[in-house]
Formats: sequence, C-alpha cells, structure tokens
Amino acid sequence: MEQSITEKWQKLSKRVIYIAFAVAAVVCIIMFVVLGVSLNNKSKNAADGLSKDITTAVVVACVVVVVLIIALFVICFIINRLNLKYVAEARASEEEANKVKSDFLSNMSHDVRTPLNAIMGMTAIAIANTDDSQQVADCLKKISLSSRHLLGLINDVLDMSKIENGKVALTTEQISLSEIFEGVTVIIQPQLKSKQQKFDVHVGDIVTEDVLCDGARLGQVLMNILSNAYKFTPEEGSVELSVYQEQSPRGEDYVRTHIEVRDNGIGMSEEFQKQLFDTFAREDRARINKAEGTGLGMAITKCIIDSMQGSIDVDSKQGEGTKFHVILDFKKADVPQTDMSLPEWKILVVDGSQALRDTAVATLGSLGLKADAVPDGETAIQTAVKAHEENDGYDIILVDWKLPGADGVETAKKLRKKLDGIHILLISAYDCSEIEEQASAAGISGFISKPLFKSTLFNGLSRFNVSPDENSDGEYYSSKNLRLKGKRILVAEDNELNWEIADVLLTNEGLIVEHADNGQTCVDMLLAHKAGYYDAILMDVRMPVMSGFEATTVIRNLKRGYNKVPIIAMTADTFDEDMQKCLACGMNAHIAKPMNVEVVKATLARYIKDKR
Repeated sequence: MEQSITEKWQKLSKRVIYIAFAVAAVVCIIMFVVLGVSLNNKSKNAADGLSKDITTAVVVACVVVVVLIIALFVICFIINRLNLKYVAEARASEEEANKVKSDFLSNMSHDVRTPLNAIMGMTAIAIANTDDSQQVADCLKKISLSSRHLLGLINDVLDMSKIENGKVALTTEQISLSEIFEGVTVIIQPQLKSKQQKFDVHVGDIVTEDVLCDGARLGQVLMNILSNAYKFTPEEGSVELSVYQEQSPRGEDYVRTHIEVRDNGIGMSEEFQKQLFDTFAREDRARINKAEGTGLGMAITKCIIDSMQGSIDVDSKQGEGTKFHVILDFKKADVPQTDMSLPEWKILVVDGSQALRDTAVATLGSLGLKADAVPDGETAIQTAVKAHEENDGYDIILVDWKLPGADGVETAKKLRKKLDGIHILLISAYDCSEIEEQASAAGISGFISKPLFKSTLFNGLSRFNVSPDENSDGEYYSSKNLRLKGKRILVAEDNELNWEIADVLLTNEGLIVEHADNGQTCVDMLLAHKAGYYDAILMDVRMPVMSGFEATTVIRNLKRGYNKVPIIAMTADTFDEDMQKCLACGMNAHIAKPMNVEVVKATLARYIKDKR
C-alpha cells in the first residue's frame, strides 16, 4: 500500500515538473515572438529605442522564467510534503491493520486451541476410563460443548471472509416469523439452561407473521445477538427476546419489525460500543477471558442487517447489561388468510412477566377469546376457584413453567385437586421434554412453546377444541415432540459415519429413520412406497450415482403426490451459492453439517404436516 501511494505521488511530481518546464518554454517562445514583431514595427532610425526594448523584453522574460522556476519548486515542495504525509498515514494504517490481524491471529490461536485441547484431553480421559460410565458421560458432554464452540469459530471466520469478498447475497423467500423465532429459541435453550439463566420471549403487536426475507440470515442475526447475551451474562442472569411490529414508512406493502434483546450481563464501555461492529473487535480480555470468540459475530450481524436495509443500535452500561435493538422493514407475503376461529373460551394466563401477560391477553383477544392474567400460582388458584364457584369458570389455563414461588407443574397439581374438567397447558421458552412424565402426572394437558405468536397460540389451543375426556385419551401433548414422534424420515447419505450419527440421534428423538446411500436409491425407495409414506427427506448434496441436486429435481418432477414430500438439504456445502442452488432445484430448506439435532428437529417441525 505504501509503495503504491509513493509511486503515485512520484508520477504526479514528474508530471508537474514537465508541465512547468513546458509552460516556461512556451512563455519564452511567446516573448521572443512578441519581441520579433516589435522589431519589425520599429523604424531603422530608432536604434536607441530598439536597444531599450530588447533590454526590457529580456528582463521581463528572465523575471517570468524565475517566477516559474520558483513556482515549480514550491509546487514540488508541497507535493513532496503531501507525499511524505500520505506515506506516513499509509504506514500507520498498515501497521494498525497488521496489529489488528496479529492480535486476531493470536486470539484465534488461543481460542481454537482451547476447545481443541479440551476435545483431545477429554477423549484421552474417556479412553482411559471406559469402565466408568459416569466419567465417560461427563467427558462426552464436554467434548460436545467444545466441538460446538470450535464450529462456531470456524463459521465466523468463513462468514467474515465471504462478507469481505462481497460474496454474501440475500435469498428472498416467504417465511413465517413465528417459525424463525421458535427455531432460534429451540437452539439457544440448551446454552441458556447450562448457565441457569432466566429466558423470556415476548411477542407484542404483530401485524403479519408471513413476510419475504432471507430466513437463514435473519436466524443468524438472532443467534449472534442471543449468543452474545448468553456469553456475557453470568450464571442465573436473565436474557429477554422481544419482537413487535408497526406500520412501515416504506408503504402499506411493508411492515416494520422491531427486535430487542436485553440482558443483565457485564455490559460494555462507551469506548468499545463505538467499535463493536468493527471487524475483529473484542473488548479488554481481562473482563471477558471466559467468553471466547472471534470478535466477528457483531461485524457479520451488522453487515447482514445493512444488506437488509435495516439498522441495529446498542445501549449498554458496564455492570448493568446490554440492549440490542434491530429494526427491519419486511415486505408482506401475499398469502391467504387462515381462518383462526376458536370457541368462545375463557382463558387464564399465569406468568411472572407483566409484558408477557399483557401481550398474551391481547393476542388471545384477537382470536376472539376472553382472557385474564395473574402473576403467580397462588393467585391463579384463588382466581380460578373463585370463577368456578361463580359459575363463570375458565376453560383453559396457560401456566408458565418458571413461575415465582411454586412453579407451573406444582401450580397445576394444586389446580387439578380443586378443579375438574379444565385444560391446563404449560407455556415456556424452555424445552419441557424432561418433565413430560411429571407434567402429565400433575394433570397438565399439554405444552405450548414461547414465543406466543398468534399462530402458535391458535395451533396449540385448537387441539383442545374437544372436552377433556375426548382429548387424545388424556395423553400429554407437546407441540414440538409429539409433532415429530413416529414420523418417518428418509436420510440420503453416502458416508456411513454420517448416516450412523443421523440414525442414532434422530431415532433417540422418536423418529423412524431409513437410509439411502445415494440419490438414485433415494428416488427408488420413495417410489417403492405410496406417496406420503415418508414424511420428509434429509438429502446430502454430494453423493455417487446421483447427486442430491439431481435426485431432488427428479422427485419434484414426479406425479401422484410424490413431488410434495419435504426435502431438506443436510450438507457441508454452506456457502450462500450452495444454499441458493439447493432452493433452486426444489429443496425446502438447508441445514449445515455437522449435524445439530435441535436445528434438524426445528426444521423438520416447520415442514412436516401433522396428519392426526
């Protein structure tokens, strides 16, 4: 960089010198021409006058030449000083860039070696203690956490490389905000739970859930911000995710969506907030030595939001926490309105968050339901019993799992002892699968996951449009787990190790899994059964005989309903052009390897229709 600027100014200096000499020569020529014309016009008898004219002309010419030479040297002096200034600035800029990159490589060397050391060390410990199942299980848990962290580092570096090379392109598709937020919530839950952090999701006034957007990139923005909140919030801290909409200044075809993430973590200094979105920016490591990362997440987030023509602001104070506020204008998707009609139920919402109580009551009201809200279990019991005694009882009670005082399960148990013929549903931003048996024993009818979008509440409540005696034989209903339980998935994967991983992980989640070792086998197995036999296909892209792209194209051209099966790419090809190619050939979605079972479950839940 320094050499190029130096050469530039050297060339400019030479050009100025050449121009100055040329101008001086032209002036001299003009002077001599003028002198010659003057001599011709003089009479031969004016010898004294002629001598005087010649002397004057010579003096003027000399003065002009001297002035031009002085001007030339002044110009060259100024150019030289500018040259030195720009070279110094270029050198300082280059040294700063080298320092930033050197610090980044130093940080990356540390950050990559840390999880790698954990993976290698825990593997060695597990091998040495194969007879101790508890020790092995603990090692495997730590290996899993470290490998996820290592994958996050690699993804950030690759993403930033694509962004800096201008290779990131947005894919516009019809998405449901409820599905995007639900998917992100499912993925972030285990991390928040590992630090016993309180997690709340609030849905405010939503004009439209179906919008045109790059769903994958929107999910990435949410994950980056939530991951930051998780990393820089201590154990038993709190993280809140909120979303609400308003009219967009871009017109009636658009909707302005506000996304806020708050935490009560360590916060940031004012100085660091100014460079938060710079590449490789990381605050003083003395404060964040346990929160590893590349320093690229926020730069990537800012780049994606800028590409979406949105904005992101941060408000933070050290020791008090941080708030991120994202504003995006989405174009409304042209989709037919779903008839969300429910019986005129009376519903009681029990949640410790005032914001959630208010938004839940408003959303239930938009569904034509009468709703009340209380902040804790004890008040819920008193309110429900009193309404029952006045012959104006509640049909359904929505109880948050993490309530102040007695939790949702304990509250449900007490309610069930006093009331009969009423549905009690557990609502939570956490995965309640671990307490399903306990919840069922407490008399809880089912589970609805936050965030509570209008469609989420409608889908969760519509299952109970029957009397309690008719409700699935009293079976506990989970909006996520039972939706996937027993579904048949065809996995097209040529790598035996990858197939073994998928088989074990998906089978453990209650799915029925079958294997095709290439694209042609996948097509043959699909046609060997009636349409609808497989609920979805997880399709690798690079396979022998017939690739995943070719197999998908063949399937989409089939008749008699075979072409309707959801096909989800599950591949290590993760660049934007790879994702776009998957969608272009007819696949419904793209999942990056290595396989994250929570991401797979969330994606499958989006596309598998419940036939019960």
